[in-house]
Amino acid sequence: MTDQINSISRAYHRIDLPRIVVIGDGVINGLGGICTELGYSNALIVTGNNTLKIAGEKVQNILEKSAILSRHIFVSDAQLETVGRVMEEAKKDETEVLVGVGGGRNIDVAKLAAAKTGLPFISVPTVASHDGIASNLASIKGMERPYTMKAASPVAVVMDSKIILESPYRYTASGCGDIISKATEVADWKLAHKEKNEYYGGYSGSLALMSSELVMENVEEICNLTENGIRTLLEALISCGVAMSIAGSSRPCSGSAHLFSHALDLIAPQLALHGEQCGVGSIMMAKLHGLDWEKIRSCLKTLNAPITAKDLKIDRELIIKALVIAQSVRPERYTILSKITLNENSAEELAEECDVI
Repeated sequence: MTDQINSISRAYHRIDLPRIVVIGDGVINGLGGICTELGYSNALIVTGNNTLKIAGEKVQNILEKSAILSRHIFVSDAQLETVGRVMEEAKKDETEVLVGVGGGRNIDVAKLAAAKTGLPFISVPTVASHDGIASNLASIKGMERPYTMKAASPVAVVMDSKIILESPYRYTASGCGDIISKATEVADWKLAHKEKNEYYGGYSGSLALMSSELVMENVEEICNLTENGIRTLLEALISCGVAMSIAGSSRPCSGSAHLFSHALDLIAPQLALHGEQCGVGSIMMAKLHGLDWEKIRSCLKTLNAPITAKDLKIDRELIIKALVIAQSVRPERYTILSKITLNENSAEELAEECDVI
């Protein structure tokens, strides 16, 4: 009977989703009202030197005008030590909420610090470069593994499209690459279900796949920075975060293309953005899956996102090496690279066939 109860309990997982999501021009001005609505009167803003000027100072002023005590702490990296420093600061002065303002680094540090302190977390992105904006997963360095770990899901996400539009376009294109790669990541998840009987969540998988398809349908509008185009991307980023929360893991959004990106992070760190690497990876993984890799490549090209090693500023030899070692980065995650093992020759051939090198 005990085994039966344990089996039932393992079949369930907790789903934490944002209570409030606001997207649009100038919505950052409503942050004070959101904190008041949620019952917070003391906030710690987690930001960086540049993002403090872009939005952090404004966030602090907005909160103070709403009679919410606020202070900020600078982060310059996403190391575990930095998370610890934010945790120590959060324990002071009766902090009630952490507000991550900036790109992936600031938001990831804030969400993991929130998870470890038990405090709520609000996400205020200044760029749309990847899908961590609304997820409960964080990419933190200084851990044994180079990929994401469980963190806190934001109680609110405030995505000001005006701030996003004013950010360097490269980050927007990177976000598109991350979302487009869901086409191959969901295919990996389905493959694992078919061949290894791994759990597959149809709803979360469909949500991630739909996000990829919608971004590909709207690449010209996104490239032209139209209101509809940017809203499509921002909603897709939110949807992918929700998909991971529903699945209880990164499975709907992270597969072979992400493993390729993680491998590049190990051997060619900080040469390209995460979403840029995932986009290029998805071209090659789509070919291995028998998907329309040329469509993915064409969409990325329209977005002026990287499609070659040269675009990534990464040597061809490193692209080949990353393809060969990608699956070993996370061997327990079954992907197309588990089924089709690449060596140097086959990896080089794949990259050449897809015009990556």
